[in-house]
Amino acid sequence: MGSQRRRTNNLGQRRRTGNKGTEERSGRKMSRNTVKAGNLRDKLDGNELDLSLSDLNEIPVRELAALPKATVLDLSCNKFTTLPGEFCSLTHIVRLDLSKNQLKHLPSEFGRLVNLQHLDLFQNQLTMLPDSFAHLKNLKWLDLKDNPLNLDLAKVAGDCLDEKQCKECAQAVLIFMKVIQSEHDQEMQRKLLEERAQKQKREVEQRKKEERERELRRREKAKQKERKRKDYNALQAAQRQVAKNSESEKKFENHNASVLPSKKQKQRRTSWKGILGWFLLFMFIMAIGCVVVCRWTHLQKHSICYSPNAVSEEIMNALHSYQILERVLQPPGSQQQGQ
Repeated sequence: MGSQRRRTNNLGQRRRTGNKGTEERSGRKMSRNTVKAGNLRDKLDGNELDLSLSDLNEIPVRELAALPKATVLDLSCNKFTTLPGEFCSLTHIVRLDLSKNQLKHLPSEFGRLVNLQHLDLFQNQLTMLPDSFAHLKNLKWLDLKDNPLNLDLAKVAGDCLDEKQCKECAQAVLIFMKVIQSEHDQEMQRKLLEERAQKQKREVEQRKKEERERELRRREKAKQKERKRKDYNALQAAQRQVAKNSESEKKFENHNASVLPSKKQKQRRTSWKGILGWFLLFMFIMAIGCVVVCRWTHLQKHSICYSPNAVSEEIMNALHSYQILERVLQPPGSQQQGQ
């Protein structure tokens, strides 16, 4: 309790007379490059670790994590503009003083410091607190004075001029941040639902588009298949026609090949028959001529006509043996007399 009173008195004195506090602590400045775990242990006083007025630009998170006993941490009057996200893993911190720095915002995971009871953010560049700030359920004391806060947050935070107002500030800001977190959660939920609805809509549109594309591809494939089928049928018909024509030509050639020899043979037979007929006719005429010469000329008694006369006599005797031929062969005058 005595150390807490001394700490509160020192803080009030530092706010009232910053220059005087600077002079009192100027001997304890340290460079950012010289901050090591060993040095921090030297600064540790019970459970309090005072790194104020150390001209620090970055918080030595790793070294601080190695000192879980340091539940009271003073980082005031340095040159911090941001806190690293790893700082939120220092969940053993109960009291934290970040006053008189240049912090513009706190990490989004600041609410992980669930054991934090006392937080001093006096004289920084904060405009708003992260939503996770509502998770600091153990926070009992808060100072947000001299920050360019959002109007609503500034109205809730109040003036923080004394211990009572800082405690009220902690309670009011926690309630306000819970409302803000709830609103943000609802907004995020609404956006999530909208995104989900949009995603489903896009998926439905994408499925419809893919279905249309598949339908177009099916139709195109059907058209190609129909064209191929027609081409195939046309090719088959052409091949059948070619085969038919070829077969007809072969039949015609075979027919011609079979007809031509018969015609030639017939022509040969006809020509031989004609020659034979003409020859026989010629011989018949010659025979008649010989008979006529030998019967009715002065050569009838010549020896050369003996054979023809004898032959003609035999023929006439044979013919006269037939009555019909006899009548036919009778001279016209004798036929009339007989009648």
